[in-house]
Parts: sequence; C-alpha cells; structure tokens
Amino acid sequence: MKKIRKVLVANRGEIAVRVLRTCKHMGISTVAVYSEVDGSMPHVLLADESVCIGPAESSKSYLVMDKIIDAARKTGADAIHPGYGFLSENAAFARKCSENDIIFIGPTPEAIESMGDKTKARELMKKNGVPLPPGTDTALKDIAEAEKIAEEIGYPVMIKAAAGGGGKGMRIVHSKDEFTASIRTAKSEAQSAFGDDRVFIEKYLESPRHIEFQIMADQHGNVFHLFDRECSVQRRHQKVVEEAPSPFLDDELRQKMAETAVKAAKSCRYTGAGTVEFLADKYRNFYFLEMNTRLQVEHPVTEFITGLDLVEMQIHVAEGRKLDIKQPDITMTGHAIECRICAEDPSGNFLPSTGLLKRYKIPSGPGVRVDSGVTEGQKITINYDPLLSKLVTYGNSREQAIKRMSAALDEFEISGCKTTVPFCKFTMEHPEFLSGTYDTHFIKDYFDPKDSFKSRKNIEPIASVLLYEASRNGMKQRKMAENVSKNGKESHWWSHRKK
Repeated sequence: MKKIRKVLVANRGEIAVRVLRTCKHMGISTVAVYSEVDGSMPHVLLADESVCIGPAESSKSYLVMDKIIDAARKTGADAIHPGYGFLSENAAFARKCSENDIIFIGPTPEAIESMGDKTKARELMKKNGVPLPPGTDTALKDIAEAEKIAEEIGYPVMIKAAAGGGGKGMRIVHSKDEFTASIRTAKSEAQSAFGDDRVFIEKYLESPRHIEFQIMADQHGNVFHLFDRECSVQRRHQKVVEEAPSPFLDDELRQKMAETAVKAAKSCRYTGAGTVEFLADKYRNFYFLEMNTRLQVEHPVTEFITGLDLVEMQIHVAEGRKLDIKQPDITMTGHAIECRICAEDPSGNFLPSTGLLKRYKIPSGPGVRVDSGVTEGQKITINYDPLLSKLVTYGNSREQAIKRMSAALDEFEISGCKTTVPFCKFTMEHPEFLSGTYDTHFIKDYFDPKDSFKSRKNIEPIASVLLYEASRNGMKQRKMAENVSKNGKESHWWSHRKK
C-alpha cells in the first residue's frame, strides 16, 4: 500500500473543486492545472499549488498528456485525479501515469479499454450473460450491411459511436429513407469527437428509462454497488436532471439490476468508482447500455442517499487499501435530486450561452448542496463544457427533495448569460416528473420553449393538487395533470376541485 501525499487534479471547474475539497479534508496536498484563460478560476485558488499548462483550447492544454505529467513531476505530485471528461477515460494516459511512477486515481488501462470501446464492451457483456438490446456486436463495415441489419432488427434503431459516449455520434433512425444520411452524420461526428468513425446499431427501445448503478471496487476483489440513479431527463442524449433512487424501480427489479451491474464490473476486473448504465423499457425489461470508467457528474445524489464520499473511496482504492465496507453495510436513506446548471439557453434548443457573470448567488439551506466551478465576475466562453454548477437537494422523501429543489432554484441568482435554471424549475413542477412516470422523451413530449415558462405560474398550483389526488386515485388524475401541463388550461376536474 502506498500512501498518497500530493494529488494533481487534471481538470477544471466544479469537478476540480469537488476533488480538491476531499483531498484537503484527507490532509493531502493539492495541485491545480489551468489554461491561460482559467487563472482566476475557483479550483486554481483553492489548490495549494497551480501550474499553467497552455492556451484556452483544451487540445493545447487539458488534453495534452505530456503537459499534465510534466506538471506532476515539477510539483512532486505522486497521484493524478482526472475528474470526468478530458483524459478521465483515456487508457493511454492512465498507462503513461504508471510509466512515470504516478498513481492514476481510476481503473486500470485494461478496464478502460475494455469498456471504453462500446463494441468490445458489448462482446464482453454478451459473454458474461448481461442482457443487451438487439443489435450488432461489432462495428459496421459498410452502409449496405448496416441497412440489412437495421431491417432485421426493425425500426426505429439507434446508431452509436463505438469509441465514446456523451451523446456524440448518436442518431435515432425511424425509417429506411433517413438511414444513409443518419449513419454518415453519426460517423462524421464520431470521427470529430473521438478520432474514430466506427459505429454500431442497437434497437431503439420504446419509452426508455435511463437508469444507472454506482459501482465501487478495490484491488482485493471486493466489488459492490451503491444503488441506482435515474437519468432520464436529457437533451441531445445528455443528462440535465438526475435523482436517486429511481422512482421506476421496485425492490425486486432494483436487486436484479444491481446484481447485473456488479457482474458487469467483475467481468473486466474493475477497480475504483464506475457506473454501469442500463436502459429499461416500458415492459420493465432492462438492457446494458455502457459502463463509464470514471466518476459521474451526478455522483452527489449517491453520496447523499448513502452518506459516503466517493472521491475519498477512490483515493483509498488507488492507494491499494482494502475497503472496510461490505454490501450489507451500504444502506439507502431518503431521496436526492441534482439539477445541472449549465450556461445554455433552454428557449433556444439548449444552445450554449456566453457572457460575463454579473451576478452569481447560490442557494443554501437544509438539504441543499451546490458544487460550483465559477464565481461572480468571471467570463463564460465556449471553450469548455457549459456546466457552471450542480445544484443538489436531499429530503426524507422524494416529495421533500423536489420541494427543496424548487425553492433552491428560486434562490439561484445568475445574470450575464442564459442558464438551465428555468428549465429545471419547469421540470420540478411538471406532473409527469412529479408522478415519477417520465422517460427519456420528457423534453420532446412536454417541453415547448415558446410558451412553457410563461405558462408555469398559472398551472403550478394545479399540478400540486393533481399530484396529491393522483397519489390517492391513481392514473386518472395523472392523465389530467398531463393535459393541464400540455395545454396550460384548467380541466373540468380542476374547476370543480376549486369549488
């Protein structure tokens, strides 16, 4: 076992701040790296030392392995935490750390490689009996072959990049007429994002729920799960709102999916923190989607319901410690929700928004956590991911967590750029979300940026009462709530209820 004494955080923004705080709590010295435009960022000011690693472009700074390694050498850092994004799932970087006698706080290069390539991951999961949606086990060779397979599977199908995730290189194809153009677009996007244009095909599921399980494993063969997260509120296949636990799962299905997630992690001899992601259809069948070999953006909701510090556990595993915890010791208490506060314009198809943060006042109070990567007076540019902060609330029940989130969103004051705060507020008030019956089509089915925000004030009290009645009387009132949300009008039932 090797005690880690100094950690370099190879990232920026809120995740860098998050990792630095746990390191300080553990008495570990810290090093921040930053680009030329990030010199005044909170993560730089929080670290004990900092090193400039190049221009604003990530391809010339945060993605340059040799610059990161050189910064670690110069400062005497004996470990590197990659956060998420950038080099976090790069097997070559993990290997380069090892070659330079630097501990990579993450899984082995072999595990990253086996799960990072989606076609290889499918092959491994199939071999180990993990359920997969119908599709190709290997990358497609040509469009003619792809069209034939799509016809066999049946439309709609999903085209997915083999070498990466995050919504890049993904296209839903509903008919043969749009197949060729979609696959060319997906391949081009995959090449641009990952330097690899390989794609494969999966059957697109009806009314899918995106549910994932947090995994932790040490170097001594101990593998366990830290329960589930629901991540179905998405735009462009990227998450906006997450919660734990999932309102879709009952105890039996949760246990079955958890056991499958642990099996998936064991199949690649995984170590550290990872996430096994599934899609569940309306018939409650579930299928392996992918495994993310890193810490997830939404990890705070898991920390809330389990009371565990995932970053601290990552560091202990990287040191070679045997985790002094077993599966029966991990319990789930209460409910947590996370809203990603991004510099995006919800009324403009969630396109990035830039500007100077003239005002940035974060909420507080019981059960409220804000992981923030910016401060007032900073300029928001298009150089990096638009995530400004993560707002997380916790309650004894899902209803309490939602109420706290709604109040916290009202407290959040941001001016200088458009953000996802209004959309998150819309979600917290929507009957489909309140009832827990939403799926990955939530935005497409219910969010109209032209009139959604202005109509919310009129229907908020309606939705609240409908939720209460739905809990007593079942699906009938939920459908009424849905109609109210869609039409922005009072139903006959609501008019009667007011009397």
